[in-house]
Amino acid sequence: MTDPARVVAIVLAAGAGSRFGGGKLTAPLDGRPLVAHAVRTARSAGVGAIVLVTGAGADAVREVVEPLLGPRDLIAHNDDWASGLASSVRIGLVAADRALPGADAALMLLGDQPRVPLGAIAELLAAAPEPDRPIVAPRYPSDGGHNPVLLRRSGWALAGALAGDRGLGPLMAARPELVAWVAVEGQNPDVDTTDDLGRLEEGARP
Repeated sequence: MTDPARVVAIVLAAGAGSRFGGGKLTAPLDGRPLVAHAVRTARSAGVGAIVLVTGAGADAVREVVEPLLGPRDLIAHNDDWASGLASSVRIGLVAADRALPGADAALMLLGDQPRVPLGAIAELLAAAPEPDRPIVAPRYPSDGGHNPVLLRRSGWALAGALAGDRGLGPLMAARPELVAWVAVEGQNPDVDTTDDLGRLEEGARP
């Protein structure tokens, strides 16, 4: 098991949200900005520190998230956010070492996934360590996505080989021997468009 107090949650919130029409991460869902849900989930998981990686719309994202951050938490800005998610992963890991030196793992959360099940995070943290498999990823029963991802400390150097806008996804596909899969319950929908947000809002109503 990985002690959550030795984990840094990295909330990736640097994208422009072009399919949404802009302003996605600060759009309201259940009365709070979309990105705030990911930050609150990380806090509820009991992690030792949170790193928020900003990019496009950084000032607006910072404004809504700063009140939720604690003394160990950091905001790291990605000037190269337009190059894709991979650059934000690398910047987040560098900041994670500042926020919680010697952390055992990083939990990668996407700022546009507001419904991450806490139970899924608990299952990732509970997975038995496998030295040859530093990437721990969930499998949902009816969701093809594989987030959030727990990246053990021994795998942080892998971020140097990442490129483009899919983060760890291409590495996981190319090097399946590095991945420990964990079956979890629930689902973890993305918000890419205003319609996606509307469906989540409708689903939250009684």
